[in-house]
Amino acid sequence: MIATLAFASLRRHRARTALAVLGVAVSAAMLLDMVMLSSGMRESFRGLLLSQGFQLRLSPKGTLPFDTEATIRAADSLVALLRARPTVEAVSPVLGGQLHFPVAGATVTSTALGVDPAVQGDYELVAGRNPVAPDEMVANDAVFRALGRSIGDTVRAASGYDPQLRTLSGQRVLRIVGRVRFVYLALDQRAAGLPIGTLRAMNGPAATDRASLVMVRLRPGADVEREREGLLAQLRTVTVISTSEALRQVDERLSYFRQLAVILGAVSLVVGFLLVTTLVTVSVNERIGEISVMRAIGVRRWRVVAQILLESSVIMLAASPIGLALGLVTARWLNSILARFPGLPERIDFFLFQPSAAWTALGLLALCGVLAGVYPSWRGASQPIATTLRQEAVG
Repeated sequence: MIATLAFASLRRHRARTALAVLGVAVSAAMLLDMVMLSSGMRESFRGLLLSQGFQLRLSPKGTLPFDTEATIRAADSLVALLRARPTVEAVSPVLGGQLHFPVAGATVTSTALGVDPAVQGDYELVAGRNPVAPDEMVANDAVFRALGRSIGDTVRAASGYDPQLRTLSGQRVLRIVGRVRFVYLALDQRAAGLPIGTLRAMNGPAATDRASLVMVRLRPGADVEREREGLLAQLRTVTVISTSEALRQVDERLSYFRQLAVILGAVSLVVGFLLVTTLVTVSVNERIGEISVMRAIGVRRWRVVAQILLESSVIMLAASPIGLALGLVTARWLNSILARFPGLPERIDFFLFQPSAAWTALGLLALCGVLAGVYPSWRGASQPIATTLRQEAVG
């Protein structure tokens, strides 16, 4: 009976019900997007860090990886020391730099990563093969487009460029042997990878035995934080960052987005709550005489309250799938805009869909649906029966 009366009341004012559902759906979409934003960046960055299986990263003392041009001295000795540890499975040294390609009277500049091709974790091979010989390199699509070359072609590259004298230094002829996708670099950022020894030789004596970053993959079952603390105590010239520590620093730098997500999510939740409360209150005021008649013929107060609560909950539940679909479409559009932020890794998603985010949003909406009907339902069921009926009759 309660459900029948609740659905009959909603059908009686179809236009009002439809507008209420659409309004709540918009609030639900915004709420879902904000829940996705608050947790999406962190989980996306965590997945990015662990995508290649490296749990520890060593950078020059006091810096984050590639935050400055500082490098790690005696990098080969450090790599040998790390590989000798029983808990270490793989060590990947990386040297950052630039390559300059003279093309048709101009110079094309790209990021350069010197790696150990056998254990590197900075790029994924799309076509071709890894650079094995000292005169080989791989590049991403942005470099191929800028140079107008393909796999198998040779290019002249330089590690240094003087813009005043327009002269190149550290020149070398390299053969492109593969097309790759760099994991940690920004969208459309030109980048090339080559053996770390080659990039050191091109940069001259100052780069001998240097590395910008050393990534460490531990054996299964190893305690990451214990290894991090042990390396910090043993190595005084480097900063050792674990995935959890990197996430903590990322949280600090991106706290603005999380605060914004919480504020906008709360606003959308309040808007949905007030919208449903207002509409249910108007509906109850219009039916106050009907409710009094029901109370007069013996319908208990809790049944009246339950009927009105059911009406507000139905509005929320009907709006939830619409809001979920609208939120996913909106999140994808917003993510495509934010992904163009300069220097942001291509694989970072601001709005990362997770089932837990959807359930959180739906749970909050369901709770608001129940709470939105508490005041109007209790107010309508608590009116004096005789007085209300007399006023309705006179009116």
